[in-house]
Amino acid sequence: MNGAHTSLALEQAPPISVPFRFFLAAPVFLLAAGGLMLANGPELLASRWHPATLALVHLLTLGFLATSMAGALMQMLPVVAGAPIAFPRTVAGLVHLPLMAGTLWLARGLDRADAHDIRLAMAALTLACGVLLLACGHSLLHSPVRHATVRAMRLALLALTATAGIGIALAAVRVGMLNLALLPWTSLHAQWGLIGWVGVLVMGVSWQVIPMFQLTPAYPAAVTRWFGGVIYAALTLDSATPWLASAPAAWITTGTHGVLVTCLASYALVTLRLQAARRRKLPDVSLQFWRIGMASLLAAALLWLAGQVTSIGDDPRYPIALGMLYLAGFAISVVNGMLYKIVPFLVWFHLQSHPARRNTAPGMKLVIADSDSRRQLRLHTIALLLLFASLGWPVLAHVAGFTFVLSAGWLWWNLLQATRMYIRLAAGSPG
Repeated sequence: MNGAHTSLALEQAPPISVPFRFFLAAPVFLLAAGGLMLANGPELLASRWHPATLALVHLLTLGFLATSMAGALMQMLPVVAGAPIAFPRTVAGLVHLPLMAGTLWLARGLDRADAHDIRLAMAALTLACGVLLLACGHSLLHSPVRHATVRAMRLALLALTATAGIGIALAAVRVGMLNLALLPWTSLHAQWGLIGWVGVLVMGVSWQVIPMFQLTPAYPAAVTRWFGGVIYAALTLDSATPWLASAPAAWITTGTHGVLVTCLASYALVTLRLQAARRRKLPDVSLQFWRIGMASLLAAALLWLAGQVTSIGDDPRYPIALGMLYLAGFAISVVNGMLYKIVPFLVWFHLQSHPARRNTAPGMKLVIADSDSRRQLRLHTIALLLLFASLGWPVLAHVAGFTFVLSAGWLWWNLLQATRMYIRLAAGSPG
């Protein structure tokens, strides 16, 4: 991995409109999730199965995370894997619009128990995921690159296939088209999506972007070589449990969950150690988002361990707290931080690549001002603290939702301003 980021095929990058349509749409779903929290408040903390809670989870996972990650994949595959996606604008349109509509239909259908909305969501999300998987799978299949980030992307796409397949099956159960045991399959759906898709893809991308943008040492070879494969193997083994008797199934579940938590916690510790050893010690907003994410991931691992050895695992708030730490604390934080590096870099790169606009390309720090991103970081941090505090004082859930709305709106505005800067400078207008 050492120096892997120096061999990026930047000349193969897709048009800037391809990733930016996803990046600009993603915060809108974070804003919608905050609005749902504001409207429902303590009801969201009552149970992981509450209709509004299920809608909220999918606004965050499909709406914010999957949308951001689809844009990042379409940008990074040609650059990192050296295999451009064919017809990138067409593929982006066929993924972006159905993903947006399908997420909204699914959230509304889950919140209102509306079978018609869920059926519409099934059709739209099957199209979006199918096109994304085919396009990215074809790109990776023809990739001449074999380094760790590309291997992680392959595993993440396989995990997305499992996540989408189980998700469509669970939606079919809800509308009476299929008969499955909801609890074990919902758990597998969450594991493949949150750990196999989100977790492994974040890991793989970080092996490139952390050393590149934060000027840290490279990740140890043992981490980049083994973690993705071990996680995938553990998830595959755990997927066999619905067909096993209860005793061996429970043993396998406990063992595989222990392996998954160990990998995630070790990754967080290694990342924090590398960031502490970075060559440039200047303040960096993106770095702070990543540190919040790694601290939340460690806290989730410790909470899981506490749930195995104490009675805290029997508390109905336990799975909700785990979800808060992993989804809001870890995944949303690191993707938010990643956007503050990828978007300014793309604005700079695409202007720098245009001979007539090279002299107008602003430095990355000027695309999104540190003061603007730092304000959003403060709002995000306050929103997380309020969200965690609402487990003890449920009335704070309303305030947490309002703060998430402010944070998401600020993120969207910052990304919009960067987009407007690019459009203005690409057109040749300095002001």
